[in-house]
Amino acid sequence: MVMMRSGQPLTGTNGRRCKEDEKLINATLRAGKRGYIIDTRTVTMAQQAKARGGGIESEANYPQWRRIHKAIERFTTLQESLIKLVDACNDQSHSMDRWLSKLEASNWQTHVKEILTTACLSAQCIDREGASVLVHGSEGTDSTLQVTSLAQIILDPTCRTIQGFQALVEREWLQAGHPFHQRCAQSAYSTSSSTKARGEAPVFLLFLDCVWQILRQFPCSFQFSEHFLVLLFEHAYASQFGTFLGNSAAERAQLLLPQKTVLLLWEGVFLRWNRSSRCLEEAYEEMVHIVEYNKELQDKVNSLRRQLAQLETNDPQLHTT
Repeated sequence: MVMMRSGQPLTGTNGRRCKEDEKLINATLRAGKRGYIIDTRTVTMAQQAKARGGGIESEANYPQWRRIHKAIERFTTLQESLIKLVDACNDQSHSMDRWLSKLEASNWQTHVKEILTTACLSAQCIDREGASVLVHGSEGTDSTLQVTSLAQIILDPTCRTIQGFQALVEREWLQAGHPFHQRCAQSAYSTSSSTKARGEAPVFLLFLDCVWQILRQFPCSFQFSEHFLVLLFEHAYASQFGTFLGNSAAERAQLLLPQKTVLLLWEGVFLRWNRSSRCLEEAYEEMVHIVEYNKELQDKVNSLRRQLAQLETNDPQLHTT
């Protein structure tokens, strides 16, 4: 089973197909298993994309794949939502009703819910059904990365360590071509109507918020705290490091950022982190051991309950006594 991400298929109005693509993703399927295509667009948007050369996978060409549409708002609407959220946070009226009304009007929590729901669905397809999953929206550089990143955090404990999270961000965001320079230009205080045209949107911030939501529910499952997430947010918008500069890995290489900037952000983080300190790692390992042992005990309890139920069925007198 494999998790994949991509941009939308370029089928267009003529229903073009790419047999190489079909062969590639079908190679990830296990015998007797079907795969899932998680499309982060609405059905209407996916159909309309055909007129612009995009579209959806044809069921005739992908018979072993089930397509599920889980609509996530595109980046064009997120900037306005963030502006409304910051305005609610800066409101000095000290009225709880006013605060909750503004928070709801921003739709920020709705965006968080949509992304987490889609990420959980992707993780369940892999974990419970043993199926391969392909996630895509339109370009594959925004909502797609949010979903695949969160699904890995849910499924893989390594992604919940500092170094594992670093590898996740590099793999799923930096190398995947998320346009950080374009999206993180002026933060929430850019209220100009031209922000949409410039493509500004808090896509990475929204992802970090989703991680924070999981962190708050399962704090012992993470090696880092919310301070690490805040650090990444701050450096995505303004940083002396070259990690988040540019719109792609190719652009960063072309601008010679590794030679022109001080260090990578991760090196700056590790310089402030005592790697020889084992207390957190030992605590995490002990927690994993406790969870596994608890699962073993729960399995034994369930087994004994089934045996008792079988005995009571065979001998009704046991139940009366």
